[in-house]
Parts: sequence; C-alpha cells; structure tokens
Amino acid sequence: MDKRRVSFALYRVLAYVTGVFLIGLVFVAMPARYLVGESSMFALFGAPQGWEHWFGPDTPLVMYITLPHGYVYMAYVLVVIWVALDRRWGAGRTLGVALSGTIPVLGFVIERRIVKQEQAKEEAAAEGGSQEPARTG
Repeated sequence: MDKRRVSFALYRVLAYVTGVFLIGLVFVAMPARYLVGESSMFALFGAPQGWEHWFGPDTPLVMYITLPHGYVYMAYVLVVIWVALDRRWGAGRTLGVALSGTIPVLGFVIERRIVKQEQAKEEAAAEGGSQEPARTG
C-alpha cells in the first residue's frame, strides 16, 4: 500500500475516534465527575439512587473515557504530524488540524474539509498527469 494512503486513512480513523472520546469526555465524564453527586466539586444534582459510584470525584468514567481519550489524542497528534510531513502542509494548517481534536464536534468538521481538499488535489494531479503536454510553436 501507498504510505500516503495509510497515513491518511489512519488520520481519518483517529479523527473520528478522538472526536467520539472528546464528546464522551466533555458531555459525560466531566459532568459526572464535577456536577453530579453530593461529593462532587460543583454539586448541582444528587446522584440517582443506586448509581452513586458512577458520580463524584472517584467516578470510574475517568478510567473508561478520560484516560483512553488522552492516549488516543496523543496518537492523533502524531498521525497529524505524519500526514502533514507526507503532504507538505504548512505549520498553521498542521497546528489547526491538531488543535481541532480539542473542541467537541470541530474535529469531524475539519476532517471532512481536509478529505475534500485532499481528494480535489489528487483529482487535479491525476487530470494534470494524463493530459498531453502543450505544444509550443
């Protein structure tokens, strides 16, 4: 397989996995840890009866969502750097794509935009390579 395709496919997979974990982190794990339960830092609600162990500062959601998100995000950043080097992206674009994995839902939007741009570049390169060279007079 082509190295460029492997790195780009891995980028696409990790963009989605990072996005899903980030949504779980922001909308599930952090509220469960900080907003729900009598022992939580900013207790807005009490924990549902029988579910107390899932809420508060000692929630197991940290182990199931927060830690994997951190590792997946580190892999995502490394793959973004790999793709950027393969495709000769500028520093600004590379940093923007890497940071898009820190804002919920934005990673999905940026991934779609990057895929469309890269497909357009590949199509333009394929059309440009198949045309006959222009004759000079």
